[in-house]
Amino acid sequence: MTDEFAHGVPVQLNSRVRRITAPNPGVMTGPGTNTYLLGSEQVAVLDPGPLIDSHVEAILAAGDGRIRWIVATHTHPDHSPAWAPLKEATGAEVIGARPWDDMFQDDTFAPEVEVRHDYLLDTPEFKLRAVHTPGHVGNHYCYLVEEEGMLFTGDHIMNGSTVVIVPPSGDMKLYIESLELLRDYPLQSMAPGHGAVIEDPEAAVSWLVGHRLKREKKVIAGLQTLGTADLDALVKVVYDDVDESIHHMAKLSLTAHLIKLEQEHVAGRNVSDEWTLLGH
Repeated sequence: MTDEFAHGVPVQLNSRVRRITAPNPGVMTGPGTNTYLLGSEQVAVLDPGPLIDSHVEAILAAGDGRIRWIVATHTHPDHSPAWAPLKEATGAEVIGARPWDDMFQDDTFAPEVEVRHDYLLDTPEFKLRAVHTPGHVGNHYCYLVEEEGMLFTGDHIMNGSTVVIVPPSGDMKLYIESLELLRDYPLQSMAPGHGAVIEDPEAAVSWLVGHRLKREKKVIAGLQTLGTADLDALVKVVYDDVDESIHHMAKLSLTAHLIKLEQEHVAGRNVSDEWTLLGH
């Protein structure tokens, strides 16, 4: 653990943004989930993080009685549950999209402002614009601090690893389209939900799109080799570069790739949930 990600310690990223990393490091979370504090006189907490007492206490201390808004990129359990004690302690307005009826969701999340694409939180110190980026899950939003050109990417883009796409609300086709959408915004940097600030957004987006399309080619090649195959067989071929201990998570993204190919009439499945290339 580097000093940059010391748990509970605010790190000043620019004149408007501080980061506090939660003490939940791991294979899927990297150094831990990043919580961001925007503004100084009136503070917005973006991605309050997991329900860990020390993390909540660190946010409240850094907010110093000035927290007015709580914003969530999405409602996975490492990103949103701390909203409840923060709301109770501060009375802040809660902003975000309600959880989908899906796996791994924080079902407690209850926003007072139901965010939509292009929603703008306009404060005296910053403007925070919502960008709907479904893919990782259907209720995922990135948020752009317009004055800084900094995009808070939640789990849409992480630094150092790729994100899991979680069907049914997770959608690989929408994920790639959401990545492409970011090219329309004047981005100077990206502040991810896990890992360090990304200083070259265009390169990051290009790499991710390319990576997903390369993985898709491996799915097609795997089906060509195996013929008709279930997920257990296919994941060993398509994710042969990933440790088998996380193949259970890789199967989620694999399913998302297959659903994309099904939507595009490239692959199909039978009643036994086995997949094959159409026309083969």
